[in-house]
Amino acid sequence: MPKIKLPTKSPHIDMTPMVDTFCVVLTFLMLTATMRPTDPALIDTPNSISEKPTPDNNIMTLLLSNDDRVFINFDNGPDTLLKYRPKILALMGGRYSIEFTKAELREFEKYPSSMGVPILKMKEFLAAKGNKAKNVFQTGIPIDSTDNQLADWIYCTRTINPNVQTCIKGDSKTGYPTVKKVLDILKEKNVRQFNLITSLEAAKINIAEIQQ
Repeated sequence: MPKIKLPTKSPHIDMTPMVDTFCVVLTFLMLTATMRPTDPALIDTPNSISEKPTPDNNIMTLLLSNDDRVFINFDNGPDTLLKYRPKILALMGGRYSIEFTKAELREFEKYPSSMGVPILKMKEFLAAKGNKAKNVFQTGIPIDSTDNQLADWIYCTRTINPNVQTCIKGDSKTGYPTVKKVLDILKEKNVRQFNLITSLEAAKINIAEIQQ
């Protein structure tokens, strides 16, 4: 008897469920991810082999640029009800007889990056529209002995948030006098421990040693 030859059909793959899953995951990541704020100055951090992560909250970060400007940043607290940032600015303003409005405190609270603005220029900084206009006032926080505003920022930050941890992110070309001044100010304010933010050094592999 002749054999019955069944017709061959190419398999059909339905990609719809996978595409739907991919879209759901992508939408979730877009809604929950936060944009990394850009620093007001480009910081080329030195390399190290430490893999200790930077804390997510309760941190005060000092940025030291290669042109010896000093910037400061601090988070709003682990709980959104705490609102550390406007409280710190209000306390800092009180030390210099500057009263900030509620709108200015809200503007400072939502500013996402580090700032290096002299306190007497803070109102103009907060009123400026756009990063380009704000960067005009980013001349660095004064750290002179006659006008040591950095010490006041550190004092106000630690007063509002006693649990704050200090991180230093310095450029590899920052001048030694600037680094020493910042460390002396931290010591003066009883900040004995701090984290250094560095870039992870690439591991060097010796092929000859592996082959032996």
